[in-house]
Order: sequence, then C-alpha cells, then structure tokens
Amino acid sequence: MPPFSFLVLVVVCAKAGLGTTVGCVEREREALLRFKHGLVDDYGILSSWDTRDCCQWRGVRCSNQSGHIVMLHLPAPPTEFEDEYKSLRGEDEYKSLRGEISPSLLELEHLTHLDLSCNDFERSPIPPFIASLSKIQYLNLSYANFTGRLPSQLGNLSNLLSLDLSDNDFEGSQLGNLSNLLSLDIGGNYHLHSENLDWLSYLSSLRHLDLHYPPTPHYSVFSPVNSSAPLAFLDLSDNDYDLTSSIYPWLFNFTTTLVHLDLSWNAHLNGSIPDAFGNMASLKYLDMSGNQLQGSIPEAFGNMTSLERLYLDANKLEGEIRKSLSNLCRLQQLDTLSLSDNQLRGSVPDLTGFSSLRWLYLDYNQLNGTLPTSIGHLTKLQVLDINSNSLQGNISEAHLLHLSQLSYLDLSSNSLTFNMSSEWVPPFQLRSLLLASCQLGPRFPSWLQTQKQLQNLDISNSNISDVIPDWFWNLTSRIYDFNISNNQITGTLPNISSKFDDPLYIDMSSNYLEGSIPQLPSELAWLDLSNNKFSGSITLLCTVANSYLVYLDLSNNLLSGELPNCWPQWKNLRVLNLENNQFSGKFPKSFGSLQSIQTLHLRNNNLIGELPSSLKKCKSLGFIDLAKNRLSGKIPPWIGGNLPNLTVLNLRSNKFSGSISPEICQLKKIQILDLSGNNMSGTIPRCLSNFTAMTKKGSLTITYNFSSYNPNGVSGYWSYVDMELVKWKGREFEYKNTLGLVKSIDLSSNKLTGEIPKEVTDLLELVSLNFSRNNLIGSIPTTIGQLKSLDVLDLSQNQLIGEIPSSLSEIDRLSTLDLSNNNLSGKIPRGDKAEGTPNAYSYEDDIQQDGNDMWFYVSIALGFIVGFWGVCGTLLLNNSWRYAYFHFLNKIKDWLYVTTTINMARLWRSLQS
Repeated sequence: MPPFSFLVLVVVCAKAGLGTTVGCVEREREALLRFKHGLVDDYGILSSWDTRDCCQWRGVRCSNQSGHIVMLHLPAPPTEFEDEYKSLRGEDEYKSLRGEISPSLLELEHLTHLDLSCNDFERSPIPPFIASLSKIQYLNLSYANFTGRLPSQLGNLSNLLSLDLSDNDFEGSQLGNLSNLLSLDIGGNYHLHSENLDWLSYLSSLRHLDLHYPPTPHYSVFSPVNSSAPLAFLDLSDNDYDLTSSIYPWLFNFTTTLVHLDLSWNAHLNGSIPDAFGNMASLKYLDMSGNQLQGSIPEAFGNMTSLERLYLDANKLEGEIRKSLSNLCRLQQLDTLSLSDNQLRGSVPDLTGFSSLRWLYLDYNQLNGTLPTSIGHLTKLQVLDINSNSLQGNISEAHLLHLSQLSYLDLSSNSLTFNMSSEWVPPFQLRSLLLASCQLGPRFPSWLQTQKQLQNLDISNSNISDVIPDWFWNLTSRIYDFNISNNQITGTLPNISSKFDDPLYIDMSSNYLEGSIPQLPSELAWLDLSNNKFSGSITLLCTVANSYLVYLDLSNNLLSGELPNCWPQWKNLRVLNLENNQFSGKFPKSFGSLQSIQTLHLRNNNLIGELPSSLKKCKSLGFIDLAKNRLSGKIPPWIGGNLPNLTVLNLRSNKFSGSISPEICQLKKIQILDLSGNNMSGTIPRCLSNFTAMTKKGSLTITYNFSSYNPNGVSGYWSYVDMELVKWKGREFEYKNTLGLVKSIDLSSNKLTGEIPKEVTDLLELVSLNFSRNNLIGSIPTTIGQLKSLDVLDLSQNQLIGEIPSSLSEIDRLSTLDLSNNNLSGKIPRGDKAEGTPNAYSYEDDIQQDGNDMWFYVSIALGFIVGFWGVCGTLLLNNSWRYAYFHFLNKIKDWLYVTTTINMARLWRSLQS
C-alpha cells in the first residue's frame, strides 16, 4: 500500500472510532447479507458472515460508539505460495470474490471505508450508486476487472481522501472538484485518456498521484497544468507515447515537496539529465530506469542528500564509472544504487564512501580492470551484481570479508578467478550465487558446502573438471534454479529425485557425465542434460510426472531403446530435443497429447514407421526436425491443414515415398522446407507461392517465450532461441543467431518429375533453392531473376532443357550456381552482376558466418594438433628418432660455428692487408 494511502487509512480509522463494544445494526446486517448474495464466493472468504453480530464478520468494522458499519475491507487475499517473481511483474493470483456489487450498500449510511480491490467483477462498470456513499473517505476498487466510463458522479464525493481505481479498464478521467483528495491512483487503465490534465488543478490537496501506464496516445498527460497541490508522491512510469523531456519544468514545481518520483520506462524520455534534479533536497526515491537518457550522471545528484534509492538502469548513460560514483558518494543515506545496462566504463573505484549501501547493481556495462577489495567493507551490502562486464583478476577472501549480510552475488560473465583457501568459511549465507564464466576449478570450491540457504546456483562454464562430491548434493534441497553446464564434470549421477525440494530449472548440459539418466525430481519445469555421455533407456524420465515440464533436452548423448509412452503427463511441454542419440522403434502415438509443443527435434536416430496421425493435434508446432531417421510412408497431407504455425519442416534423409501433397502449401509461415534424400515421386505442387513467409523479410532468430511454475508456486520465465542444422552449399551448418533469415526449399535427391513450377519464383526472399538429383524436365522459368535474395541455386542432375535464362544475371547475391548434368544450352549470363560473385554485402553473409565460424576454429585446432604433435609427438615417443634428431642439430651447430669462425678470420686478415 502506498505510504499516503496508508496514512489516509489510519486517519479514517481514527475518525471512525472502530471497535465492537456495541452490536451491529440489524438493518445494516441485512444489507450485508444481500450484498453477499450477489457474489460468488469460491474460496469461502465470507464464511464467517453467518453469526448474529456482523461487527465480528471478516472485513467488517463498526463504530464502538454507535454500532454502525464504518468499514468494509474485503481486498482479495493472494493465493497460497505467492511468488515474489510474479509479484514483481504484477501477476499475483488472488482468491477473488466474483459477481456484482449490490445496491444494498446504500443502507450503510455511515460507511467511510470501502475496499474491494483484487476481486473480479467480470468487466462490469462501476455502479453509479457508489457515488451516493456521501461519507466515504477511502475508496479502493483497484485491480477488480471493472470497465466502462468513470462515473462523473464520483466528483460529488466531497469527503473523499483516497481514491484508487488503478489496473482496471476505465475510459475517461474527469473526476470533478475533489478538493479534499490526498491520494489518487488511476494508473494501469489501458483506455483511460484525457486531452489534458487541467482537472488536476481542482485537486488542491493532492499529495499522492499515480498515473502509471496509460498507454493510449490520446492521453496527453504532460501538457502544462497549473497545480498548487503539494505533491509528495508522483508515478508517471510506462507512459510510452507522451512523456518527454518537456515534463521537467512542471516537475520542478515540486522541488521542495517531492519524496517519491518514478519516471521509468518512457521510450521518448531522452537527452541528458537536468542539473535541476539536484535541488530536490527532500527526494528519497528516484527511478528513471528504462528510458533513453544519455550523457553522464550530473554532479548535482550529489546534492540530493535525502536520496535513499536511485534507479538509472537501462539507459544510454556513459562516462567513467569512477567520476559517476564520486558524485554520488556524498549521499550518505543511499541504500540502493542501480546503474545496470548502460555504457559506463573504466575500473570500479573505492566504494567505502557508500556506507549505507544495501543493493548495488553495476551489471551490463563496460567496466574493466580489477574489483577493489574495498567492496568487502560495505558491511550492509545484501545484493552485489556486476555481471556481464570485462573485469579480470583474482577474487580473494578480502573482497568478501565483511559482507555478512550478503544474500545475492552475481559476478558472472567476467574474467575473474576465485582464489580462496580450502579452509575459508564465508561470513554470509547466500540465496543466489551466480558465477558463470568465472574460474572456480578445477575442483568444486570447498567453501560452497557452507552455503545452506542457496535457491539459485549458476556455476556454468567455470572450468570445473571434477566428479561431483557427495557434499554437493547436501546443498541442493532449497535450490530451484540449478546450472552446472559447460564444464568438464565427470562421473555418474545418483538418484536425485529427493535432492531438490522445489526444483524448477536443472541444466547439467555440456559435461562428461555418463551412465543412465537417474530418477529425477517430479516437479521439474526445465531439464537440460544434452551434450553428455548418458546411455541406456530413458524410462525413468517418466518419474517427472507433472504438467509443469516445459523444456526437455537430452540431445547429443548415447541414449537408446524405444521412446517411452508417458507423454500425456506433460501437457505443457513446449520444447523437446532428443536428436543425435540411438533411439529406435516407432513414433509413439501418445505424442499427439503434447498439445502445447512448439519445437520437436528428433533428428539422427533410428526411428522407423509412419508419422502418427495423432500429431495433427499438436497445432502449436512451429518446428519439426526428423531428419536422418528411417521413417517411411507418405508425408501426410494433414501437416499442411493442421499445423498452421510450422516455420521449419525437416524430413531429410528418411524413406518417405509418394507424392508431395498440395495441402503442404497451406503452411503460410514455413521458412525452411527440407524433404531431400527420400523416395518422393510425382510433381512439385504449383501452389508454392502460398509460402508467404518466404516472400517477406523475417526476424534474425526464431524465439519462444514461456513460463512455468511448480506445485509450490515457484515460477520461472525463459526465452528459448531455436537452432537448426541446414544443408548449405553441400555442407551442414548449425544456424541459431541468424536462423530467421534462412528461407530455404530443398527437394533434392528424390524421384520428382514434371516441370519446375514458375510459381516458385514468387518467393522473393528465398535464399536457397535446391531441386537437384531428380527427374525434372522442361525449362528453367524465365522469371527466376525475381529471386533477388537467392544465394544458392542448385538444379543439377535433372533433365532440364532450353536456354539458360538471361534473368539469372539480375541475382547479384548468387554465390553458388549449379546447373550441371542437364540438357541446357547457352551461356551462363554475365555482366556487372556476375555469376557466383555477390557484388555487395548482404544478410546472407551473416547467415554463412553463423555456420562458418565453427569450421574456422576447428581448422585452427586441427592444424595445431597435426603440425605440433606430428613433429614433437614423434620425437617424444621414439627414442632413436629423438637421439638422431638432436645429434643432427648438434652437427649443424658445430658446422655453423666452425664455418663462421674461419670466414671471420679470413675477413680480418684481408682487412689488415
């Protein structure tokens, strides 16, 4: 509850003389029962409303002098397991009353306090009779699913001190002359608008004003308005369309009164920060995060001596961090400093001047150098986040020596090396420890076993090459976010089903773990064991018997056997990746129960049989990769009609037969279609021009955003970027960061007949087209030159005839062209846009780079191994060769010495003569 609303509540309670000495008035009791009758109480909130004395009922308070009801306080309580992450996003779930507000409340003539917030009034308007509660002083109808126009009669509530109508769906904003109003919150109403805020001038007593998130462009909130109100609390956050730097002159009218100011997340608030903020001597809370602010932090900020919390993150601030912090170190009461996600540079200076600091965020900047040991003297520090910078050097015990209150430590994505003694006992108990890409190894740090309160642990890519010690599993009981990926961890996993109380996210990918996959915690939402050496069956996976699992990746292991049949229990699974294993048998029919699945990777296994028709139920599927299996039968027509969201369909290198059904042309979102290496026959459908996603530019990546939670209410929010192996210019490359740019059709190595449909030339953003190794006849469409984005064109090994179209010269990005082994005539057109040589940089360069980087580094590594060990390894292992080699070097040295000495002597004698 905002501070001024709480103050108003105290005032109202004091004036009302609350108590229960006198029993409730019968007429008012009957009015409350009629009010209850109009509501649906799913959670028994009003279960106490059945006794004689209504003053004892939940949410009801009476005057201890007259017995009249003066307070009806029924905000919906949050559900069990309220989650702090949801709370930060305003996504709490509540035990709400539903229904309508009965006019019987008019019988409560002495009512001064009415709070029905967070209930569900099912998009009904505010009943106009609410404005007839003439004695009301506190009215809270926030987050209650109201809609419609604000009743103009609300302006008649002349005794109103506090009004909260936030987070509904109201229209209009005229509130009349509420001259006694102290607190007003109408933020979060999507359609609330006004041409100006002249009505604010009538609220002469206003101290608390919250106008966050009115996103319609009609809300010209910030046109100049004369106001004599002594504002102390002002929230103008999330006003994307309207808030600009023109707001500053109006703000500075409240220099002496403002205590809380929130200007965060306004996309059009840019430029430098005015020095005049330094005159706000009473300001305790300032949030200007998520804007487009530039320049440096003003020196004048050091004059805001009352400031306790400062948020400047997610802007474009720059300059030396040392200078910025020196301007702020005079703020002795500052306990929160957030400068994350800016462009601050330089080394972190001495921080001992910030003696009151509890939360420090410097992550996602351009900081370098070492971390000063003085940070260990911030004895009140609870949160330290400096991740994603360029810090280097050692972290010793001195850095953390006096941080006894530290609960959150994030130093990940820096080049820091932890150098602690094996006997070190930290002074803190962390809840979150995030040290990804720091150097902790080669052993698991022994000091970790002292941390008994961990909930979030990320020590991925930390150079650990060790077996997981037994004591490590004693730390995991409270952990819900667990990441030890990208190390060189060896050994097997024990039964971990009882090692985690509230697991949500487990990532042990890219290690050397082996053996079978053990029994796992049943509450998991995210599991990644990819890129290890696990083997055997995955039947124990079925112990994860919940509907919370959204992500499962077991790819690149040695797993075998048939796929289990427990898929129906994972109705919320979004991502399934089992590729590059040794699974066999038929495709389980129960896969059709995965109705939330979005991406399915099963390539490079030994699956056989036909695609089950149950897959047609998976209408959310956007990505299917079943390449390199032994699947057979016809490619079912329902793929086109029942999977409208497909972006990638890769069935390459299987045993599919039959013709390509015209229904496949219903895949309007398809970007990659690969049916190559099968036994397909018949003609190519002429409806390919219906692939509308191949006619327009796309985004760089194919990304999915999703969330999940476990039975104990712990929730997580993830973003997953898909990847795919694409056959490009005869080789396979993995694409991820540029996958969204790849628009490709590959029907090569089949038995297709007929002509190349000219409709394919309507796919203007097509990057790769491969119809090679078929039995196609006829000529190349003369409109092929329309494909300006084409980088690869392979029509080789067919029976094409006729002239090579001159329009090919219009494709200036074409770098690979193969028309060989046909019956074509004429020359390949040349000109300024020469065949095979792009004359300008294009986004295909990005696509190729994404795949070529890996081969570049592999080539370097192989060259080093062959060159170095081919010579040195031979000399190390073969004694006779090593003796002969060094004997030869000695002879060369002696010969050089003798020859040089003789020649120098001759030269000296000739000079003397």
